[in-house]
Amino acid sequence: MPDVGLLTPGADLAPGSPAAVTDDVAVLRAMLAAEAAWVRAQARCGVVPVAVVPVVDRAVVALAADDGAALALATEVARDAAGGGNPVIPLLARLRAAVESGCGPAVEAGVPVADVVGAVHAGLTSQDVLDTALVLVLRDAARATDAGLGRAVAAAAVLARRHRDLPALGRTLTQPAVPTTLGARCAGWLQGAAEARARLDDATRALPLAYGGAAGTLAGTVSLSPSGEALELVDAWAAELGLPTTAGPWHVTRFPVVRAATALAEACAALGTVAADVLVGARAEVGELREPAAPGRGASSAMAHKHNPVLSVLVRRSALAAPPLAAQVLASAGQAVDERPDGAWHAEWPALQQLARHAVGAAHAAAELLAGLGVDGAAVARNLREQLDLPSAGRVDTGEAAALVDRVLARYSPESAEAGER
Repeated sequence: MPDVGLLTPGADLAPGSPAAVTDDVAVLRAMLAAEAAWVRAQARCGVVPVAVVPVVDRAVVALAADDGAALALATEVARDAAGGGNPVIPLLARLRAAVESGCGPAVEAGVPVADVVGAVHAGLTSQDVLDTALVLVLRDAARATDAGLGRAVAAAAVLARRHRDLPALGRTLTQPAVPTTLGARCAGWLQGAAEARARLDDATRALPLAYGGAAGTLAGTVSLSPSGEALELVDAWAAELGLPTTAGPWHVTRFPVVRAATALAEACAALGTVAADVLVGARAEVGELREPAAPGRGASSAMAHKHNPVLSVLVRRSALAAPPLAAQVLASAGQAVDERPDGAWHAEWPALQQLARHAVGAAHAAAELLAGLGVDGAAVARNLREQLDLPSAGRVDTGEAAALVDRVLARYSPESAEAGER
């Protein structure tokens, strides 16, 4: 049965939603895009007639013409993938059949049916296509996560500036400590989210094409190229997909996905700190913070009086879920052997997909949380003075909190970045 995100609330997988870039339909379409781009690369390099390209492109569009058709196809492919151990094999059977049934225009142009169908996947191996598809999915997920992080960073900067001088109770190891400012706490959120955003950009901006063929030697590709220059075809394929290439194949050297996984997990962790602080501040007995309201959000099935801090709960959920998923990717990378891993590669797929989904969903929720976060200044002042037994009036020593807020804002706030660019 298809996964529609029933057990990952907040990761809306409806068409057009941020997290939809991580669902099974997105993976299916990425595999089809990789296959179609390979045919275009062959045409670019003179390996196949140009007339083959529109036939394959039309077949790809027809197979996933709309979300319903794509979901049905993904469900069929998932069911049949057990036979070969990966989804590329059953997808190829359907793609080749669709190409054959629609190859009339190419045949009329003088291209034999066998040559039209034979251009699909020629010289590739399943890992080339699936890894490249996952790279495309991770790239889209990283862009969606970056958009959410950008909004979260901007909102955190506003909060840090607004509450720069508001004395607040500092807490260490869950207990009252010394005074800080609420702005300093928000500046910490800003710094963490901004650093995670930069790390994610570094790790995913250069996510590369996967190539190598059956055993990582490009032997099948060499036989296709008239000049014997297999790397010419690889470079053309990369250009079609807008991806860089690594010096050599990475079928068993998994650094691209390891780096992406750790960066996605870091994003979830940075936002988890925000959520944890809000969850403390939103407790009724603390009363310092409140989440933005929305119709139906925060409702309880049993207690009508409740307004649960759902955005923070979902962000914290992802912060808890992300580390084991990233660890699975790293553990799999460490078990990659020979020229194609025997199970370690397969264990990466769901971990990467879920990790990307959590990062997108957490960034989207955190952005909304921070943009609408309410602060009860009276509660902040009351808790500080009651917990530290301070007089009701008079100056509170917050050390260099305000100066530290200014330093963080100078480095990380969007306004500062724009000023630096100018």
